[in-house]
Amino acid sequence: MRMRLARLALPRGATFAYLDGESAALLDRAPWDGGAPTGEKVPFREAELLAPVVPYKILCIGRNYAAHAKELGNEVPKEPLLFLKPKSSLVGHGGKIVLPPESERVDHEAELGVVIGKAARNVSREDALSYVYGYTCVCDVSARDLQKKDGQWSRAKGFDTFCPTGPWIETVLDPRDVGVRCRVNGQTRQDGRTAQMIFDVPALIAYASAAMTLEPGDLLVTGTPEGVGPLAKGDALEIEIDGIGTLALSVA
Repeated sequence: MRMRLARLALPRGATFAYLDGESAALLDRAPWDGGAPTGEKVPFREAELLAPVVPYKILCIGRNYAAHAKELGNEVPKEPLLFLKPKSSLVGHGGKIVLPPESERVDHEAELGVVIGKAARNVSREDALSYVYGYTCVCDVSARDLQKKDGQWSRAKGFDTFCPTGPWIETVLDPRDVGVRCRVNGQTRQDGRTAQMIFDVPALIAYASAAMTLEPGDLLVTGTPEGVGPLAKGDALEIEIDGIGTLALSVA
């Protein structure tokens, strides 16, 4: 059954809810933690949307589209390239990406996010999608100059607000071939499809779960198509994925 899960900023605090039009059916906790509807429904506004996950870890994949690897002068990897972002980098729909003074070049990277629904350890590629709760839009914001300077990516991709996620999670989506787009000030900069991934979602889950347990609620960020580019203060940024929706952000 298809559901749209959001996390709302309500007067009572952050609350998970299933969305139906302008109505939100509240949950007592996250569904991957056994949450269930409370029976209460409230109206909601997009301004109340928070990042729809509070993961133990944000596991990202680098250079998973050949054209993107080449546009930055890198070789196509022979196996998935894993790195982590801290959960303090999360920001939700309508939020602001804050450009850090330490960097002179901060880029957008539109990506499909996969939310893990149950603990996954050493799972097969064939069974991998059964461990998925749903899918969301992510921007892997990257301080490109610091990425090159540091020789590893933790600082460059880990600043606060560098993992915008949302606006919600769609529980039903075929991740094999959906459009992934990025617009800055209304102009399209990235326009790719997940079919162009070097390693598809099942392969990524199998590979990552061989190294570490993927916990319920963890976020797997699957790589970006070509067309990455710089962000500037005042920009309006949109990450759109077919079948999910549009994550709208501003840059400060």
